[in-house]
Amino acid sequence: MEKKILLIIVEDDNMFRDLMTMKLNLENFNVIEAADGEEGIKKIKEEKPDLVLLDVMLPGVDGFGVLEAIKKDPSLSKIKVFFLSNFDTKEDIEKGMKLGATDYLIKSQNTPADIIDKVKDALK
Repeated sequence: MEKKILLIIVEDDNMFRDLMTMKLNLENFNVIEAADGEEGIKKIKEEKPDLVLLDVMLPGVDGFGVLEAIKKDPSLSKIKVFFLSNFDTKEDIEKGMKLGATDYLIKSQNTPADIIDKVKDALK
């Protein structure tokens, strides 16, 4: 049986979220969107995706808080999480990785195609 590849994009930038959803759908990923941290946590708990693309700066609970919630829950802790952020400080990257992120991608340094390639690699 083929693994169901489900991605949740937690991103408050509507244009970027829509672009990534469209590109990922074209690659036959099942994509669910969330616009803020609380909605992201709720959808992650409901859907238990294979991977989450997570912005750092979100309304309400920020990306670090979302990742902490994922890693604290034994039923979610194995989910791969990619931070996808404009914040490229060493401190933010280290914090994300220390909290258990699979990868930390800087939006300005990665095209949608780069991001999709990294998602595919992580889900192999």
